Amino acid sequence: MEDVHVIRHKAMVEGRSVRRIAREMGLSRNTVRRYLRGAEAGTSKPRERGTPVLDRVRGRMDELLEAWPSWTAKKQQLTAARLHAMLIGEGFEVGYSLVKDYVREWRRTRREVFVPLEYPPGDSGQVDFFEVVVDIGDERQKAWMFVLRLMHSKRDFARLYPRQDQICFLDGHVRAFEHLGAIPQRLVYDNLKAAVAKKLAGSERQLTPRFEELARHYLFEPCFARPYTGHDKGGVEARGKGIRWQHLVPIPAGPDLDSVNRALLERLDRCVDAPGFERELNQMLSLPARPFRASKAQSGAVSRRALVKVEGAQYSVWSKWAGLDVTVYIGPDYVEVEGPGNERVRHPRKRFGERSVDYRHYLAELSKKPQAVRQVAGPLTRDLGAPFDRVWRELVERHGPKQAARIFAKVLGALPDLGRAEVISRLEAAKASDTPLLIALRNTVDASVQLDAERIPATLADVQILYGSAADYDEWLGRGAL
Repeated sequence: MEDVHVIRHKAMVEGRSVRRIAREMGLSRNTVRRYLRGAEAGTSKPRERGTPVLDRVRGRMDELLEAWPSWTAKKQQLTAARLHAMLIGEGFEVGYSLVKDYVREWRRTRREVFVPLEYPPGDSGQVDFFEVVVDIGDERQKAWMFVLRLMHSKRDFARLYPRQDQICFLDGHVRAFEHLGAIPQRLVYDNLKAAVAKKLAGSERQLTPRFEELARHYLFEPCFARPYTGHDKGGVEARGKGIRWQHLVPIPAGPDLDSVNRALLERLDRCVDAPGFERELNQMLSLPARPFRASKAQSGAVSRRALVKVEGAQYSVWSKWAGLDVTVYIGPDYVEVEGPGNERVRHPRKRFGERSVDYRHYLAELSKKPQAVRQVAGPLTRDLGAPFDRVWRELVERHGPKQAARIFAKVLGALPDLGRAEVISRLEAAKASDTPLLIALRNTVDASVQLDAERIPATLADVQILYGSAADYDEWLGRGAL
């Protein structure tokens, strides 16, 4: 730096020539001229070097890098090592380092640059499904977690479902909106089949009919991420992983999925930023007068076994509906069958190949088929509940299974006539007095009912029966015949 000052002083103040300054300073005239033009000490003019090897292979590398998506898959992309091997195979003499550096720079110039976004209150939310594991009873099973995240307040709603289908997808929205008390103005999704029927140009999508009904009912704007770009809805993507790690470790357990869901939602609600959510709530859309019905309605037919087949699973209905057409409502965790007179039968939703049979639907048939009673006694008494399970065990212990089935069939036959409460009352009374069940269940004549005097034969009018024996009937019958 000091040499530069001396050179400039000699030239500009003392008026010396470049040749003389160079000779006095021991420098080349070109160096003196550079310093006089303003160059700093220690710098040198960059020397341009040729790249003959790169020039020979650049065109071919560009061709292969541009074309690789058409002849391989996203998860099996072309690497620098593989590209080098292909070039060597084609006869190019090129080093791996050159290829690696070129590929790195080629990808850097084409890498997407993310724009930092702003999320005004109430403006947007993001939705996605995530696979998780839960312990229900003694069984470990898969579940799918629906997550809706409000992007301004960072409030989350999550619910676990036994399956990932459109019904659960729609039900998750309905429950989320009801829980939050309002609706974001727009929601961002990936291109899942429950929402998108067809991808159109750009960001346009043809919606599935049911999802379009949901969006119209709640008046929010559905928006969709670009295919294979999870970062377009990175908020919910990251939060789904966060919920799994923060709230589902250790693996949640409970007697049923509803209990696990209640515990999960309580934990999420404890993490709410109340002031932030309050600001967002004021800018969100109001709930409509009635919630959207997420269940799917379809027609069904009842078989001769009083079963309705729905999505490969079978569900029992009242035996009197056999052979009729019915309407089936499929919910996220239930199936409801509507028969004559708008009467409905409800079952937990089953998987393909499973069935849900409530043997109370077959009481009229079982009362006439004792051997069928014996065959289904276990699930039948489970469905009937106490005290029928105890009555069945006592009958088997006293009479054996064959005779017990005959007696129990009569007990079942009394249920439609007398009603559950009256039958249970008589069964308990029979046990207390050690009265045979069939006598306890038979219809009795009301003692308060009196016959008209003119309807009683004159020969029996003065008869008072305090108690009787079998021998007395001959006399009474004889008097009645006179």
